[in-house]
Amino acid sequence: MGFVSSWTREPAGLVLEAILGSLAGIALLIGFIVLRRWYRGRYFQKRNERAFILRGMWDDILTGRVPAAKWRFKPLDCEVVESILLDTIEIATPEELPKLLACLRVSGLLDMRIFEARARRGTSQRMALVALGRTRAPEAIPALAEALEADAAETRIAAVRGLGRTGLLDAAIPMLDLLVSNTLRAPEHAIKNALLNCCRPDPHLLVRYIPQSSGPARELLARVLGELATPDLGDELLVLATDRLPEVRASAARALGNAQPAFALSVLSVLAADPEWFVRLRAVVGLSNFAHPETVRPLLLALCDPNRHVRQRAAWALARREPELESIFDQVVGTRDRYALEAFVSELERSGGFEKVVQAIQDRSPAESAASILLKGLAVSRERAMSVAASGSR
Repeated sequence: MGFVSSWTREPAGLVLEAILGSLAGIALLIGFIVLRRWYRGRYFQKRNERAFILRGMWDDILTGRVPAAKWRFKPLDCEVVESILLDTIEIATPEELPKLLACLRVSGLLDMRIFEARARRGTSQRMALVALGRTRAPEAIPALAEALEADAAETRIAAVRGLGRTGLLDAAIPMLDLLVSNTLRAPEHAIKNALLNCCRPDPHLLVRYIPQSSGPARELLARVLGELATPDLGDELLVLATDRLPEVRASAARALGNAQPAFALSVLSVLAADPEWFVRLRAVVGLSNFAHPETVRPLLLALCDPNRHVRQRAAWALARREPELESIFDQVVGTRDRYALEAFVSELERSGGFEKVVQAIQDRSPAESAASILLKGLAVSRERAMSVAASGSR
């Protein structure tokens, strides 16, 4: 009987111990959260106080009247000064940058970050790589380039972003060397953004690497060049326009539309008849950047394109040729292409030019021309559609 009684009391004791253990764990967790919040609040308050004091003596810190030894070896002061320096460097003009970089070098902050980028691993290394990129210092490039071949993908991405944030032309060279050899293992968008920032001062660097590249690397370099192209590139863009890769030809069309060299119109007119639809689309977009009368004919041909996106973009470009809308409409009617006419009229309605064209054609001759009859039919159809929609809403 005593055995049965002790057996029935034992589960209750275990339950009580479990409850007490859970309550103790919850109390410890709450205590840890409260203590952590108090500590962080105290840290941020102290940091704000030091930031206020250091801001007051900022000019003396930059000029060296306040020696770096007074703040460099105090962890909190060092963190605040580095943060202010990096934030200031990001918005500094070319005239202000040398003074800020001199403070980084003299204080040893730049050397500290270079050491961390090479010796640390994990999150600390990635933070050092990003900080090095923000310095915009040429000395940071070798350490960042070494991290491009790191084992961890996050580290390689941090190195690419760091090189891109420097904005230096020399920072693009390590990325381009690995890219053309197909050994740069990083997301395409990160590489593209980095190359855009680094090669903006001189896009000719990309031109020297494109002949050595192939496949996806060649396409990526062509896309970057398409955004940075300048009129002095000239013949290099002409070579890309005849490339065997459709993506490269599309990028060349974009570059020609942006740079607008002397031969751009003739080349874009040829690309507007390319076998690939997205190359034709880019060519039409490039042609829409020109106000030259010679662009009307290739745009009219593109208005009859089998691809809907190409037709819409060509219609968009033609519908904004305000002085020539009446003549262009006659030519669109002359194509006898129903889809071309539909796309053009839709764009006219969206741009508010439909009524102007109707009035101009009606005032041109009292006789019933094909264009005026067509316009009247379109106007009647539109009124009927609006009345049907209005009656349906009731």
